[in-house]
Amino acid sequence: MTFRRVPALAALGALVVAAALAGCSSPASRFYTLSPTDDTARTAAPGAGNAQWLIELAPVDVPPQVAKAQFVVQTDANQVRVLEQERWSSMPGDEIRRALSGDLTQQLGTIDVYGSPHPEGVPVYRVSVNVQRFESWPGSHALIDAVWSVRALDTQTVLTCRSVLNEKVGDGYDALVIGHRQAVEALSQSIASGVRALAAAPRVSVAANGAKTGMRAKPAPGIACPQMAAAGG
Repeated sequence: MTFRRVPALAALGALVVAAALAGCSSPASRFYTLSPTDDTARTAAPGAGNAQWLIELAPVDVPPQVAKAQFVVQTDANQVRVLEQERWSSMPGDEIRRALSGDLTQQLGTIDVYGSPHPEGVPVYRVSVNVQRFESWPGSHALIDAVWSVRALDTQTVLTCRSVLNEKVGDGYDALVIGHRQAVEALSQSIASGVRALAAAPRVSVAANGAKTGMRAKPAPGIACPQMAAAGG
């Protein structure tokens, strides 16, 4: 039996090729979130276990063109770019929902019981959010245009409103994420105002009217949509 010796020059060449291939690999991706994770992150609202009402925040819908992990940024009115290295830590709809849930529970001193059992006799307000535009303009602005509703489950009274949040941003993707975070926070303030308005309205329960469970929602009488402060400052 004979053994062939690999020439040293050939072995060195193989190492050089391997190193070159490693150098050509894709840059590491960067991940961003709309939920605070540092020491400024909000903690559970005090007394939320005995809240006077509860919220139920449904999954948030976003436009299909931005429903992906990669950042989708506007380059002009008719063109977008998909950035492979700049990514959300979860899908944009999940990021918005998680941030909204944290904001709303803090502002209302309550808990989000979506997908969880909750005690009877405590008013529950179901919050639905449909983001119609989620635009990212690097170095310019971050825009969220959303139609949202708050429904009192015991009376089936519903308030439906629209909020357009346009936040100026500086250069860089960190600034863009901060702009979207500020837009989500402003959206949560409007929704919280809607919950408070429904909670303060005279209550006529569905059961008292003899209506069947699952009846159609009815508009909130005399309740106007919250006025938003000017965004983008």
